[in-house]
Amino acid sequence: MPASLPRADRLRLMKFVCSFAWADLEIQDEERTFVSQMIERLGLEEDRAQIEGWLKHPPRPEEVDPTEVPAEHRKLFLDAVRDLVNADERVDPQEAESLELFEQLLSF
Repeated sequence: MPASLPRADRLRLMKFVCSFAWADLEIQDEERTFVSQMIERLGLEEDRAQIEGWLKHPPRPEEVDPTEVPAEHRKLFLDAVRDLVNADERVDPQEAESLELFEQLLSF
């Protein structure tokens, strides 16, 4: 995860990751750990409270519009979301469906 992305894009990435943690309506410990590690890797410590808030209350759907992901970052976003979905080593059918739809919307 490149910390060289503009801060707004790093926050957008985290918003997507957190929204996918909610796909099965339950945040797993492994997903929390994954998010915490991403916060560190992306240099978003100062935004930790905001990001962790997305694990308490999911971002609104209009805040995670895949069409707003810059084309040059789409693979990065998809890889990060895929890693989150697999963090607990159990892929719920709702998570799989959401991931497949996200992939389609990003045109992969």
